[in-house]
Amino acid sequence: LQINYIIFSIILGTLLHFTFELFCNNLFVASFSAVNESVWEHLKLVFSPMFIFAIIEYFLLKNYNNKNNYIFSKTMAIIFAVLFITIFFFTYTGIIGNNYFILDIFSFLFAIIFGEFICYTLLIKNSKINNKLKYFCIFILLILLFSFIIFTYFPPKINYFKDPIKNNYGIIS
Repeated sequence: LQINYIIFSIILGTLLHFTFELFCNNLFVASFSAVNESVWEHLKLVFSPMFIFAIIEYFLLKNYNNKNNYIFSKTMAIIFAVLFITIFFFTYTGIIGNNYFILDIFSFLFAIIFGEFICYTLLIKNSKINNKLKYFCIFILLILLFSFIIFTYFPPKINYFKDPIKNNYGIIS
């Protein structure tokens, strides 16, 4: 299932770059699609498919013997992917002074593939995760989910949330 997860995340993440405009700026679609060209909005392209597929896969693997480890592993994969894109983007643009589409695509692909590798590595360790850590992981994922939704409509006025093309933040009314 890991290859399917990677393919699903890459395809859906790519589509989510365009869905907000394709659905005529629908506010519901904005919650999980990129609404502008900011770094923050592009993180949805990684977070949304990884989060959606993690939920689907969790229920598909209901007989899997280590669900606590599953939630921990998926949480670590999603956190890695989001952090990698953020760190990579601001590091290379800070050094070069510009962003390049090909490097942004590379970081998107690498974040998903390596995030899934981290997940797989943690899953095969078959470590027992206590319930406190399991619930903490669920809490972290929910915080991320609600942050993506809230900051789409009410983004802080910092560069992380700024659309460099239109020079605005979040959804413009």
